[in-house]
Amino acid sequence: MAFGSRTVNVEKLLTKFVQLNEPVNATNIENSPFIVAELGNNHNGSALLAKELICAAHEAGADAVKFQMRHMDQIYGADICRAKQDLGTQYTFDLLRKFQLSNDNLCEAMDYAASLGMVPLCTPWDNKSVDALEEYGVHAYKLASADLTNYPLISKIAHIKKPILVSTGMSTESEISDVVQYLNQLDVDFILMHCNSTYPAPIKDLNLRYLNKLRRLSGRPVGYSGHERGINAAITAVALGAVVIEKHLTLDKFMEGNDHRASLSPSEFTCLVEAITEVSFSLGNDDQRKLTQGELANRVVLSKSLFATKDLEAGHKVSYDDFVVRSPGSGMQPNKFFKLIGTTLLRPVKMHDPLFESHFCKDKLVPRKAYSFEGKWGIPVRFHDFSFFYDQIKLPLFEFHMSYGDLSLDIDQYMPSSYDSEVVIHAPELFENNHTLDLTALDHSYRQKSIEYLQLTIDVSRDMRKKFKKGSHNVGIVTNVGGFSETSHLSKSETERRLDNLKDSLRKLSLDGVEIWPQTMPPFPWHSGGQRFHNLFTSSQSVVEFCESEGMRVCLDVSHAELVCNFENSSFQAYLEEVLPHTAHLHIADGKGVDGEGLGIGSGSVDFEILASSYRRLAPCASWIVEVWQGHDDGGDGFWRALNELERYGF
Repeated sequence: MAFGSRTVNVEKLLTKFVQLNEPVNATNIENSPFIVAELGNNHNGSALLAKELICAAHEAGADAVKFQMRHMDQIYGADICRAKQDLGTQYTFDLLRKFQLSNDNLCEAMDYAASLGMVPLCTPWDNKSVDALEEYGVHAYKLASADLTNYPLISKIAHIKKPILVSTGMSTESEISDVVQYLNQLDVDFILMHCNSTYPAPIKDLNLRYLNKLRRLSGRPVGYSGHERGINAAITAVALGAVVIEKHLTLDKFMEGNDHRASLSPSEFTCLVEAITEVSFSLGNDDQRKLTQGELANRVVLSKSLFATKDLEAGHKVSYDDFVVRSPGSGMQPNKFFKLIGTTLLRPVKMHDPLFESHFCKDKLVPRKAYSFEGKWGIPVRFHDFSFFYDQIKLPLFEFHMSYGDLSLDIDQYMPSSYDSEVVIHAPELFENNHTLDLTALDHSYRQKSIEYLQLTIDVSRDMRKKFKKGSHNVGIVTNVGGFSETSHLSKSETERRLDNLKDSLRKLSLDGVEIWPQTMPPFPWHSGGQRFHNLFTSSQSVVEFCESEGMRVCLDVSHAELVCNFENSSFQAYLEEVLPHTAHLHIADGKGVDGEGLGIGSGSVDFEILASSYRRLAPCASWIVEVWQGHDDGGDGFWRALNELERYGF
């Protein structure tokens, strides 16, 4: 039964024939290598074992399974005399005859693979097999190393005009060059597969760098068909640019037949797929180097910048003793030190403050202005800079981003008056002893400590609310509630267990006078200088289900939402349609890729026209702030730039 009517994802395979080392990321994972589980005759002639192998390949994450089809009378002749053959040929002939699947069984096996979403492939060893496979409807062919010089067979396959994976084992370079020329003359898409045709192949004989030579010889993408033990060589082949990887799979390495010993077990094949995916992501590209969001954050914390050693007035000509190099690295980098000597300050700088380019170039500073936004909007602040921003521009709302140290400060010292604005609190995420807030933690004592830390935040928030004249009685507390993991995303059952813990933790809090707003999260958050995996409040469905279940509202982080949609390859507008009706407050910034969060407006891929119209229609009463990374630097330059951009979109 042909599978032409089935929906089979073959696009990933077909793109490999034109793909030359395109970078892989979470939004184009289809560019990762195409992984083939070569089953060959490892089914040992059993249709049931063939299906078990297909299941194992599917569970391991293979993109395709490959079989072999032979008509023995076509290959060896109907009147073969075994006595005249050498020992190796006799042994091979006996194994092949013993372990052949019938054509019907093989087609049923390929149907089964297609039903699981994998691409069924097959190597025809003779013309009659090509005819049978073409009647069946395969999407591509594999040419065995043994047939690289079999031009009659190659011609028959090539004239079908379907792509061919061409193994190059047992072949000389001149033979490879000749077949490349021949295939080009036949005008067919092909990929040369580097291969050492011994079973298992010695590691010293693999010569993986020859992949580069094959790429030059063919001018096309290359692949690797490995018969060596283990997975390291195949992973290395990916690092060297292989876009197709083929490895044998067996359920028992001690079964009869040469291929079993050169095959991977299901667990090994799973490890291979995981490693190839990871290596593919890590390769990236050789474009101009750009700092990741995590590096930018660490650069501020760990690197250094120029700070004023004294109060300096506008018009001052800079000298060597005016600046000192120290951390953090939020201002001008020290590599500008000598270039600044003798230049003139355009605006004053106070002692111990960092220097910015706007101190020397008027075009670098965007002044604040009177904004035309309606409703409740503002910027994030800290205790130490709140008065500075409030005195400059009395915004309708200020969101205090708290650190654990802020919870023990004297509020009156930093806010001696009452203020004609609303206040929102952003709970600390990192506490003493490297404790990251996690109300979902499986460890009871860790979760209890998180509950205690958040309760302290709630108590401080109630006191801070008294300082602000506007707003409702209940102060909103934006909270990253936890649910992250260290090495991979959690399973559905593990995530549900974490969600149950969150609900239990929230019930243990005294919430009088406050409203907890869980923040929507990105798929790959940055914690303590490194990247983690987040499992709760990412997808729109998970957010809506929680809000409806618990009767709560959220803080919709626009940048995080964009990263989730990029990661899931889903609609940003659909996300907004679902989540905005459950939104009390928004964090607005741009985002890019799957982890580029907090970017300046226009620096990422967020569609702000869609955001503005959706906001006005679905959540017009929700408050919002611009939360661009390091927006407070240089007198709030990043905030004013973001607000100027948002004003153009009609917020």
